[in-house]
Order: sequence, then structure tokens, then C-alpha cells
Amino acid sequence: MVRITDQPIDSEVLHQELAKNSESFGGVSLFEGRVRNHSHGKQVTSLFYECYQPMALKVMEEIRQEALSKWKDVKIIAVHRYGPIPLGEAAVWIGVAASHRDESFAACRFMIDEIKSRVPIWKKEEYADGTHVWVHQSC
Repeated sequence: MVRITDQPIDSEVLHQELAKNSESFGGVSLFEGRVRNHSHGKQVTSLFYECYQPMALKVMEEIRQEALSKWKDVKIIAVHRYGPIPLGEAAVWIGVAASHRDESFAACRFMIDEIKSRVPIWKKEEYADGTHVWVHQSC
């Protein structure tokens, strides 16, 4: 499952979804990218993500399918947020359940790295000094 939302990411609900029917999985890896209060040596005051949802979802699903073909026995959930996101809240959540920890770690790392580099999502960082910058995907 992949999803893009303008609502807060509920990691507890997603973790429960990942755990459903997963008795054969011995390794679960989670990545949660949160909005931090600094970037590029500046104090961040706010963050805004923008995307073209149909294309972003399509690319996220392509990445998920690539991971599923590379690691055969895995379950993957990936959620990315858009719109204004307060400091400290999650902007992206990746969960991978697999038979073994190596596969879950590798697939989770693959998912976040590929999402960051390929999905058409941009973020606007606003800084305490009044400046801002648009950055192509950097969760």
C-alpha cells in the first residue's frame, strides 16, 4: 500500500496494518521522517510539501513493486504527507515486514532512498531569517 495524505500520519495505525496477517515475518523495519527545526545551517520555522498526487502515487507504487520483486516475501507500506507540516511531525512513514531482518532493513532503505530521489514531491523550507527555499524531495 502507498498513500499520499494531507492529514497527520498515524504511525500506530500503520504499524497495526503492517502487522496484520504477518505471522511469517520475523523482521519489521520502520522509518519515520520527521520535520526538524534546522536545515542547511539555518533554523527552520515551517515546512510545506507540494506534489502532483496522481504522478507521485504512481511512482511510489512503481518503487513498491520494484521492492516486492527484489525481496520476494515482504509486506510494504509507504505514506507521504503534503501541505503544511508542523515541526516534529512525520512527513513520511515506511514500514516493511519480512521473513528476516536483513530483508526488512534492505527493503526499507531502498524504499526511502528511491522515494526521495524519484517521487515528484517538493518541500518549501521557511527559515527564521525570513528566507525560504524549495527543495526537490528531501524527507
